[in-house]
Amino acid sequence: MRSMDFSSWQGAMTTIIGLAVITLLGVGIRLIIMQTIQQRRERMNRQINERLKTLIAAYRTLGGSFTGQLTVDPTHLRDLHERARAAEGAPATAEETFSSERSRRMRDAVEAALADILLLGTEEHCRLAGQAAADMAAGRPIHTADLVISLRGFIRSALDLGPMPADVLIPLQGPTRTQGGAARGKGEAGGNRGGGNGGGNADGGGGGGMAMGLGSGLGRRDADQAG
Repeated sequence: MRSMDFSSWQGAMTTIIGLAVITLLGVGIRLIIMQTIQQRRERMNRQINERLKTLIAAYRTLGGSFTGQLTVDPTHLRDLHERARAAEGAPATAEETFSSERSRRMRDAVEAALADILLLGTEEHCRLAGQAAADMAAGRPIHTADLVISLRGFIRSALDLGPMPADVLIPLQGPTRTQGGAARGKGEAGGNRGGGNGGGNADGGGGGGMAMGLGSGLGRRDADQAG
């Protein structure tokens, strides 16, 4: 304030220009700092959202079933071929083939979910997922219930949902059962519906031809009566 000089118009103008420059510099620095903080916050939010999205998908894969077979069969496709050769060429039934295929798809989905957890999970998640992956690589069936419980607690905490109520009894959860057979059934049903629509179109075309023929006959009869 002491450096301000309003004794003459030149001094007042110099003082006003100095104050304006200092104000603009302050506002510019503040805007830069705010923009930097906002960009960092948006980047962190994107990372958190992507992490939660991946862990939620892994939770659904590892814990999407409450009934049926809750363990993961670690058998690989090459092991299935070796078993088939060991059976001395005995043909496998359709039910056995579908069961083996579904187990293989379930194992592949569980392996992908474990890899995602090892990449983005917490220390506890990584420890449980690493143990499950080691058991699967060793050929031992694995249970995913403990890992699912840990994931559920972390996801609810991250979303500020609070812990599960103590009086809620949740059965053990296992991997989601694949729907390969259902998808094939839907495809066949769609093909049948497509065939039905084609028949309907053919019937419609035949009906249209009959109507045109009937209209032509009526026109000729009216012309004969008029003549």
